[in-house]
Amino acid sequence: MPTFLPAPSQPSSASPVNASVDKIDLPRDRLTQAELDRILDRHAGYLKRRAGGVRANLKLRDLSYLNLEGRDLSDSDLSGAKLYGCTLRNTKLIGANLFAVDLRLADMRRAEFRRADLRGACLRGAKLDDAILIEADLRGGVMLKPGKGGELTALSFGGTGQTELGNAVAQRADMSRAKISNAFLLQTDLTDAVLNNVKFIRADLRKSNLTGANLSGADLTEADLSGAILHGAVLSRSCLMGTNLTDADLIGAILDAVDLSGATLANAKMISRLQDLETPLGDILTSHVAWIGSGGSSGRRADLSKVDLASEDFSGFNLSAAQFSYSILKGANLSGACLVMADFSFTDLRGADLSHADLRGVNLTRATMNGAKLSGARLGPVEIAGATVSTWSTNLANARLGQVDLSGCDLRSARLTHADLSNADLRDCDLRAANLQDAQMLGADLRGARTEGADFRGTTGLLLE
Repeated sequence: MPTFLPAPSQPSSASPVNASVDKIDLPRDRLTQAELDRILDRHAGYLKRRAGGVRANLKLRDLSYLNLEGRDLSDSDLSGAKLYGCTLRNTKLIGANLFAVDLRLADMRRAEFRRADLRGACLRGAKLDDAILIEADLRGGVMLKPGKGGELTALSFGGTGQTELGNAVAQRADMSRAKISNAFLLQTDLTDAVLNNVKFIRADLRKSNLTGANLSGADLTEADLSGAILHGAVLSRSCLMGTNLTDADLIGAILDAVDLSGATLANAKMISRLQDLETPLGDILTSHVAWIGSGGSSGRRADLSKVDLASEDFSGFNLSAAQFSYSILKGANLSGACLVMADFSFTDLRGADLSHADLRGVNLTRATMNGAKLSGARLGPVEIAGATVSTWSTNLANARLGQVDLSGCDLRSARLTHADLSNADLRDCDLRAANLQDAQMLGADLRGARTEGADFRGTTGLLLE
């Protein structure tokens, strides 16, 4: 009978276990779809406490390419099972035993693994978009079997003893408070993943895409993030002691209350300081005004991208079409400014005053705007004159607008896909023809808002009368 043991964090000559690696998988019983369906039906009865219900025991079974979509496998035992290429979309695996399971190339979009045991699992190339892995255990683990002379032999199930998510796609996955120490996440797509307070101690995250990920309070002690992309990632209060950030791209990342002194930052891309600009800020603004007034024939367009501009005063300025992408404008004063078609993508605008600003056609993709003041701002489309008149909509896709005051704003035709509008004040807003697909709107106040033609498909937490 195989034995399950956690993998050691590092090899130790003092370990009492002499585990050699067996490259040959342990034979598993292959199930047909019909056989699996019968087991799952009995498990459904078990969960509902019905007579004849039996807890699913799929330990060491081969379920490759079978369909488990939408099923409830909570509290089931799938340890050591092979689910290569399985369909597990919207499947519930709450508290399930998935120790050393082979989930390579499995489709687990929107699956729920809350509190599941995934130690030593192999999820290489799996699809985990929108999956829930809150408090899941993804630390290392190996399955052992007795060998000759009492020696324990490690069985290979496509993994390495470490939980492996290499090349997996886990966009928007919620892994809050999960245990991922020593895991292998090379080149994993964790775009917009929720990773609050996750333990990534010594995890391998080389070249992973963490764009927009929320890593607040995460423990990244001795983790390897060399070459990782962290555009717009929230790293507030995270621990980076001994973290390898060589060649990492931290431009646009939020680093509040983060001590970088213990991290390796060789060749890492960081935001520039205002005093390091070759041209003084006043001269840049004057040149931009000339550029606007001359239709581009004189002066120069303001490029203030990737610059720390926190608390600067731009109130009343005409900064139409200016470039602010990846900049820090935390607490800046932009009230009453003309910002038509300006680029604020990936910009930190927390606490900024944008009240009554003209933001028509602006690009606020992935901007962080929590606490910003936007009352009375114009965020509708802008008309572009030419041979024919066309319109350019404001882009707020993936923007963080939680608890933002948007009361009375013009948001006609605005793109708000995947935006976080949790607890936002949208009273009396004009949202006609706005695209709010997959937006988070829990607690948003829409009293008096105009929503004719707005697209709310996939929106979560929405309460419309």
